[in-house]
Amino acid sequence: MSEHNVDLRQLQLKCLEMTLYFQKFCDENNLLFYMCGGGCIGAIRHKGFIPWDDDIDVFMPRDDYEKLKVLWRQKADNDKYPCIYSDKNLVDGNLFITIRDTDTTFIKPYQQKLDIPHGLVLDILPIDGYPDKPFQRKLQVFWALIYSLYCAQQIPQNHGTLKKVIGAVALGIVPFKGLRYRIWKFAEKQMTKYKISDCNHITELCSGPGYMKKKYNKEAFESALLMDFEGYKLPVPVGYDHYLKTAFGDYMKMPPKEKQKPHHEALFIDLDNSYLKYKGKYYLTEENK
Repeated sequence: MSEHNVDLRQLQLKCLEMTLYFQKFCDENNLLFYMCGGGCIGAIRHKGFIPWDDDIDVFMPRDDYEKLKVLWRQKADNDKYPCIYSDKNLVDGNLFITIRDTDTTFIKPYQQKLDIPHGLVLDILPIDGYPDKPFQRKLQVFWALIYSLYCAQQIPQNHGTLKKVIGAVALGIVPFKGLRYRIWKFAEKQMTKYKISDCNHITELCSGPGYMKKKYNKEAFESALLMDFEGYKLPVPVGYDHYLKTAFGDYMKMPPKEKQKPHHEALFIDLDNSYLKYKGKYYLTEENK
């Protein structure tokens, strides 16, 4: 089953299954999260998935996000749904936690050289305090860009030639993995030091340069509201209207036909078999080791 003949509905239902497990885990461990992006729009506009959507992403306030890293390893079913994020031993090309479904295969082009669980993914994106002082905010964005570069360790694509050139130079002058790790951990500490409780606004620092510029009212994320989603109740931010309008504009308006298509690239997808079946064939091949 390649990405071109995948049953989109089957993929959506697998994503939903993972999200429901994640919701149960968060409820049991008193962790706050909310669907964001297309999942949140889907809940409001369609009471389920946007018809062409191919994933679910969630937001977590930074404190809950950091607790999740510890609690998941201790209490979750890590064989079925391992929690993956970059550290000094692994760079997976993402800026945030992902939960993987090991019974499936979803191999992304930028990860084909990695020996990681290449299953269907649930992205967990942290949200952080947006400092009130303009200079502090400028510093936060600066450190967030440094973090993005040295954590992902990839030259930025689709963000303009200037960012591409600067990224290539910055990575080129720090070729050592250990030093890159120290830089990204320092940058992460600087960008996340503005606690949500001390700020009037919220921002997302790990979703790419465009979303990094967004400024949300803190009240919009104070709690979660359960909304109908594919026959279940899943959480969205209590101020979902403010969040979605700020991030996406008129979110109730359907996009033009040419944009109504899945947006995630995969080298290979198989929703019925574990990624382990394809080791050496679609990832960790002789060519890309």
